[in-house]
Amino acid sequence: MTDQTRAPARLPRSRDRGAAVRARPGQAQTVLGLMIAVAILDQTTKYWGWRHAPLAIINAGSTWPIGGPLGGLYSGSMTGPLMDLVSCGLLSLAVVALVRRRRAAVVLVSGALVIAGWSSNLLDRLGMHLVNAPGSARGAIDFIGIGGHFYNVADVVIIGSTVAFLAAVCRPRSLGPRRHRRPRAGRARTIVPAARAVATLSGR
Repeated sequence: MTDQTRAPARLPRSRDRGAAVRARPGQAQTVLGLMIAVAILDQTTKYWGWRHAPLAIINAGSTWPIGGPLGGLYSGSMTGPLMDLVSCGLLSLAVVALVRRRRAAVVLVSGALVIAGWSSNLLDRLGMHLVNAPGSARGAIDFIGIGGHFYNVADVVIIGSTVAFLAAVCRPRSLGPRRHRRPRAGRARTIVPAARAVATLSGR
C-alpha cells in the first residue's frame, strides 16, 4: 500500500513576495492627510504674504527647480494650461507609486511632503491665485525673499523633504536594521547536547 496523504502545496514565491511588499494599512490616509495639511498651511501663508509681506511676486513660470526652457512652457498662455494638466498626471502617478508598496515611515512621510509641496504650488496655477491674490496673473505666489530669490512655504517643504527623501532612499543597507535569523532545527538539536556534555566534563 502507498500512503496517499500529501503535504499541502506551498504558495508560489511570487505571492509571498506580494504579501511582503503590500502597502501598510493607513499609508494612503497618511499621504492624503499630509497633502491637505501642507496645502492649508501654504495657501494660508500665501494669502497673508500677498497682503502683508514686504514684497510678494507672482511666479508665472514653473516651480524654481525646473526653470529654463521648460519654465517658459509653464508661463505660456497656450502651453501653460497643458503643462499644468501634465503636472496633475505626474503628481497623481507619484502618489500611486508611493502608496502601492510598503514604505518605511521616513520614506513615506518625506515623499508625501515633496508631492504635497508641488501640489500646493500647482493649486495656485489652477485658480487659487485668484483667491489669494485677486486680479493677479496665473502663477504661484512667492513672498519669502532669500538672496535675491523669492520662495513660499511649499518651496521650503519641497527642499527639506527632498533632502530627507534622498537620504532615506540612498542610505546603505548595511546601516539599516539587521534581521535576526532563527537557527535551524537541526543546528539546535546538535548544539544543545554538546553544551550539556561540556558542562558535565567541567563538573558543573
